[in-house]
Amino acid sequence: MNRRVVPTLGRDMKCTPPAPGCAAAAPPKALYRRLYVQVLCAIVAGALLGCWRPDLAQAMKPLGDLFIRLIRMMIEPIIFATVVVGVAKMGSMKEVGRVGLKALVYFEAVTGAALLLGLTVANLLRPGDGIRIDPEPLEHALVAGPGLPGHGTSAVEFAMRIIPDSIVGAFAKGETLQVLFVSVLFGLALSTVGPRARPLVEIIDQASQVLFRVIGFIMVLAPVGAFGAMAFTIGKYGVGTLQQLGLLMAGVYATCLIFIFVVLGVIARCAGFSLWRFLRYIREEILIVFGTSTSESALPGLMEKLELLGCEKSVVGLVVPTGYAFNLDGTSIYLSMATLFIAQAAHIDLSWEQQLGIMGLLLLTSKGSAAVTGGGFITLAATLSSIGTLPLSGLALLFGVDRFMSESRAITNLIGNGVATIVVARWEGAIDRERMHRVLSKPP
Repeated sequence: MNRRVVPTLGRDMKCTPPAPGCAAAAPPKALYRRLYVQVLCAIVAGALLGCWRPDLAQAMKPLGDLFIRLIRMMIEPIIFATVVVGVAKMGSMKEVGRVGLKALVYFEAVTGAALLLGLTVANLLRPGDGIRIDPEPLEHALVAGPGLPGHGTSAVEFAMRIIPDSIVGAFAKGETLQVLFVSVLFGLALSTVGPRARPLVEIIDQASQVLFRVIGFIMVLAPVGAFGAMAFTIGKYGVGTLQQLGLLMAGVYATCLIFIFVVLGVIARCAGFSLWRFLRYIREEILIVFGTSTSESALPGLMEKLELLGCEKSVVGLVVPTGYAFNLDGTSIYLSMATLFIAQAAHIDLSWEQQLGIMGLLLLTSKGSAAVTGGGFITLAATLSSIGTLPLSGLALLFGVDRFMSESRAITNLIGNGVATIVVARWEGAIDRERMHRVLSKPP
């Protein structure tokens, strides 16, 4: 058997932000102190208020708007930090040769397939058609991006508006695409400098962790924001909104299942192993993710089981942590469907050309931050800001139910990264196939 030993990235590829499983397990919180339960209670209270007192419920709108503003103010610095670190560490991946390149190619191809699947199902299901969103004053206070080519903006104008007048101006105006452009250039520059830039990359990486800690503080107010957003939504748009939101949730869960058993199933079969047996093998990690709603909690266990399965430790140490930033299949499905949901609710028809433009934008904005609690909502806000033609008030619709789709996203991300590691190891001849089949064939 031809095995190629690939050097690991060492300390540079530790899980970022640190996975909960990397530290000692904290004692479980009381049920009433869990954010999940608090948000659920706030949603129920807001829906009841919207049904019984619509006028009073609509007056609760500022609570949801203020929470969205708090999230919105963090978008540009978080995008800058996460994109710069991600692009800079791609330069480090070049040091490991073929494995890093093959992993990145696989990640982008499969993530693109997830986005395309999400767009297709959202176009067929059309969960936002039963809602009517009118542009709210919130849009004028928040930044409207340059829009997409073909929606009142020519391709040349679109390209020109991506380039900021100054680096500081991009952040001051809150133009997300301009910040993204600057971040990619800065990350590429750091990657070309080499080891001398590593201290600066670590500083930016640590800054991103601080920014996500700020997001953690903001998320404490999530029940208040959820109450205001849901009360206003039901009070103004009617109880039928709940049916459409339920349809979106069901669509996201169904699409994730289709992606796992069809797309990943075909990939697994081509790689020479049974997806079902692999799911049975990592069932404990799946249950952990289901309970915690974050794939980070199962990262150590997944890496250990992949090594026991026969994958080279060096490949596992490279592909799994990198996949947690670049291979977020479940998050990509949610983002594409949520974006089209808002477009449909606002009665904005997007051509396939514009939808593919959104998909290309999501391939960039979804990296890194979507793996963190609250990051998916931030990424969605950043995408809407960049598109410019979709109303940001749609975030108020989605915020109340965003948390309840996190399990499907996290589990899909976990399974996708496990399959990716086996595929890349198979390409490199860095897996003991006999051992893999022996381990997967064992009864549970």
